[in-house]
Amino acid sequence: MIVKIHSTPNGKMLAICDSELLGKTFEEDEKQLDLSSNFYKGEEKNPEETEKLLRGCYIVNAVGKESVELLVKNNLIKKENVGVVSGVPYAQCVVER
Repeated sequence: MIVKIHSTPNGKMLAICDSELLGKTFEEDEKQLDLSSNFYKGEEKNPEETEKLLRGCYIVNAVGKESVELLVKNNLIKKENVGVVSGVPYAQCVVER
């Protein structure tokens, strides 16, 4: 998966997307997932490395099956709160400290 850390006034924001989705745009009705901007262009990380980064972040944006499943596995989101655009799951969450 591709991971990028952004600094915000409230702490670090983590953007995660499945590697094969980077650079693509998905649309369905009025919803759009645009993974072509610099927001998601970061470094390739394995799930274990990404899991460690989750602990130090304030907010997380995840796109793709593997990335979203990592949030579910770490109890940061519930499956029923996952959105889908053109078959691609996405989620956002605030990490409680």
